[in-house]
Amino acid sequence: MGKAAKEIFETNKIVVYGFLDDNKKIHQTEIDDVVVLGSTDDDGFLKLIGKKCEAFVAEDDNKLRKSLVNMIQEVRHMQPVNAIHHQSYISGKAELGHGNFIDQGVTIATGAKVGSHCLLQSRAMIGIEATIGNFVQVGSGALINQGVTIEDEVFIGSGVVIVAGITIGKGARIGAGSVVIAPVKAGETVFGNPAQKVKS
Repeated sequence: MGKAAKEIFETNKIVVYGFLDDNKKIHQTEIDDVVVLGSTDDDGFLKLIGKKCEAFVAEDDNKLRKSLVNMIQEVRHMQPVNAIHHQSYISGKAELGHGNFIDQGVTIATGAKVGSHCLLQSRAMIGIEATIGNFVQVGSGALINQGVTIEDEVFIGSGVVIVAGITIGKGARIGAGSVVIAPVKAGETVFGNPAQKVKS
């Protein structure tokens, strides 16, 4: 994830100074010619955020990403920046929060609202007037149609199609390739065409 975000920033002519990672084995090593400086709780580096540089949380584990975002907000009193690939399209009439990862070929249509700290993978399409909550993950090639509402912390697998007007409840999970034609309740996992609840 860090490599992908780094590439996005660099193609947008933004300098990446370094990585922070809690795996001490990779400290002082390089990832694509950029040094892993230290840990995510190292105040020597954290104090630079908001003064000398911005920050982006390149982590796909939602629980860990939320923890790191909260730390940046509480300790440094700032929001992580968006990483937006130069080959994505975001309508000038769309709304976008903070700290989002928007990969190559993503389309966000007019009137769509994307919250904060979401991961939108390559070729995902967010339709007209769709609403995406916070900490949502949308897989490659997923199609979120017009007027869909996706609440916080939802996981949507690659190639998913969600038909117009559907609501997906908080923390729901939708398996790759599924076609969602009915609302999904909070915390449910669905899979298939048409998507059905997965029994636990």
